[in-house]
Amino acid sequence: MGKLGCNIDGNLDAAKFSEPLPWIGLYVAAASLACLIAMAVDGINGIRYRKIWFPCRFFSLNATSLTLIATAIKLAVDLNTPMPRRQDQLAKLSSTVFICTVMGNSMPSIGTMENKEMAMNIIALGILVITVIVNICIQLGTGVIYVFWKEHAFIMFIMLVLLLFLTFSALTVPTTKQYLEYKYNKKHELALKESSKETGKTVVDKLREDLMKYWMMAHTCNPQFVMGRSVTCTASGAFCLLSAATLAEAIFRSYFFPRSFKFCSGESDYKWSTTIVLVIQTIAVGVGTLGPACRWFTAINFSCPKRGNTIHTKHFKVEHYWIQRLVEMKECPLTLQIRNRHFRKLAHDAKIQFLHLCIGVQTGIVITSKVIRLVSVFIVSQIFLCCNFCEELKKKFKFKNSVSYTESTLESQLSSRMDLSRFVLHLEGEDVMVGLMMKCKCDPTDHWIRMGRKKEPKYLINLLETSTFSQGFKAVGECDSNQVPSLDSEEPPNCWVLPVVTLTSIAVAIPNVGPKSIRQLICGVNQGLEYVRLIEEYLDGRDLSNIRKTAEVVWLGVELYHKWLDVDLHKLSLQGKSPKEILQELADTAKNRSVEFHKKQMNQCLKQSPSKWPIKVLAANSMYRISQTILLNCESINDQMGEKLFAAVVVMISDILGACLTNLQHLIPLKCLSSTIEERQRGVRHAVYILGKTEKILKILEQREPPSLEPHQMAYFDDWRSLHMQKKPSPFFPSSLESEKASNNSSDLFLSIG
Repeated sequence: MGKLGCNIDGNLDAAKFSEPLPWIGLYVAAASLACLIAMAVDGINGIRYRKIWFPCRFFSLNATSLTLIATAIKLAVDLNTPMPRRQDQLAKLSSTVFICTVMGNSMPSIGTMENKEMAMNIIALGILVITVIVNICIQLGTGVIYVFWKEHAFIMFIMLVLLLFLTFSALTVPTTKQYLEYKYNKKHELALKESSKETGKTVVDKLREDLMKYWMMAHTCNPQFVMGRSVTCTASGAFCLLSAATLAEAIFRSYFFPRSFKFCSGESDYKWSTTIVLVIQTIAVGVGTLGPACRWFTAINFSCPKRGNTIHTKHFKVEHYWIQRLVEMKECPLTLQIRNRHFRKLAHDAKIQFLHLCIGVQTGIVITSKVIRLVSVFIVSQIFLCCNFCEELKKKFKFKNSVSYTESTLESQLSSRMDLSRFVLHLEGEDVMVGLMMKCKCDPTDHWIRMGRKKEPKYLINLLETSTFSQGFKAVGECDSNQVPSLDSEEPPNCWVLPVVTLTSIAVAIPNVGPKSIRQLICGVNQGLEYVRLIEEYLDGRDLSNIRKTAEVVWLGVELYHKWLDVDLHKLSLQGKSPKEILQELADTAKNRSVEFHKKQMNQCLKQSPSKWPIKVLAANSMYRISQTILLNCESINDQMGEKLFAAVVVMISDILGACLTNLQHLIPLKCLSSTIEERQRGVRHAVYILGKTEKILKILEQREPPSLEPHQMAYFDDWRSLHMQKKPSPFFPSSLESEKASNNSSDLFLSIG
């Protein structure tokens, strides 16, 4: 028996080493298929949402995609495996064309990358491309690639051009982001100013119009869209089309004109797997060329003379943002620490000369891209002329009445739409693109508002309808009375969430209340907390993270287990105690926890800031103050008043939530500004979705008298509380028969949720 790797005679068994190659070919096909699926999903999303610039969401330049690409082009860089058959040679070519396709397809993705990430990905791609070119040249010299040498030479040229376009386009990304961020902030201020001047419109209508403006701004300054509509990206689409056409030409000639080629006999070590690789990569090239081709076609479609556009010399001007980054780099001193003055001067001069060369290359790339667009316009315009001629013939066969009706309908639709052209964010030299972006924009505001309406918080809406809005959200001041003695010299600041979850805990513990009412209250509060958290996150700049964490911990126990910390509220409500006794027990339990903590602080001579107290102490302090406040206002409560107390607590919760949710009209515009430029479009879409979900809530709150607070004060619970403390407090339980009836009606309204 021979050694491992040797035959019986002791010679090297070379055939044994090639046995896994068909399975390696299958691995290559799997990597190609993964890239194909990712590009196909991006293409489907682009068509579905009518984004003709085809953003790269699933297939972009990153570590994962570069690893898949390196695996998928294994056949192109294989230097010594014989590839005699037709499908073997075509698989070599398809792997090479595949690289051109993925470069053109993923070009917009560099717009969303950070500078360091972008540099690393482009360097990795450049190393991969240079490796492929060198390996193909070696194979052309050794004869591994013995046909389609012209096609390979042409594809290698396209690969180098696409790499240059990608690299030098990346240099403009930081500059364009900074410029568009500045313009977005200015336009955002303009939109707010216009909205404040509008009168006679409801809050919902104002917000809807504002969101249409914000969407247009966010859409047109999307970094992927900016890169996708650039001249270099559209020119890359033309080169991708050429590479795909080259592969199609080679496949067509080899199968339909086989006599023009002389393929070798024999079989590749990859065997049947090369056919699978060829089929998958050919489909991937076709699917991956869709995005670049559409970007190219859209650009030349709008630039054609039939659109009324003419070619001027200014169209060949190289805008400043293309070379601004290079100019700044040239003016900056070297960071290298070179002591010798002579060598430091040489290094500085070399840097300047190199950047001069880069500026020249960048200028040449931009001008070349514009020339390609011009040539494409002259070629494609003839096709458009034929299409226009056919359209004119078609119109002649239509009745005049139907034509006039259609035209009038179209005019009325156009006049009914708001003019958003002034909110289109564009770069220098893109003035003519404003019309295209207005025409081709996909305004999803109506769609996402409808989606939000389908998910409106019904339990929360019914809960808010029980509020005493007509009395100005009085429960905000009544839930925590200043007559309750403090357990410490300092009190922690208040947030919106903690009083709500504390009151809900009390409501769950009240006896003689049906489980359906408890369940509906918890559902309503849970839906309300979703928006309260957003309001506190975006509008409250104080560091109350520990207090909010306390509220989240308490709410988790109440919602899932009907427990306040370690107190079983459900069991407490079944012990046969009166509502007053239950409130007193909750207050005593909370007081004991707080007193124990404060004694420990005094003994250890420590004094923590109230906002940094432990979670259980903050929860206990809130429970003590709110329970004692209710007890102070409910001196006449008896054993049979559990349902009335529950209804009163529900009204308090509704008041607090309603007061907090008046900030929604300030939150929605702010949410469109707070995100980064890469995530802004998603942020605006979420804001539109929130508007759809809360449309009824905003209408309910708009019918109530607004508080006498400044807009910046409305986000803070303590400011609302101070405002209501100045007013004469009203009794917690109404004494008159009319008020009692109103209280009962509000309770009945809440209990009928469903």
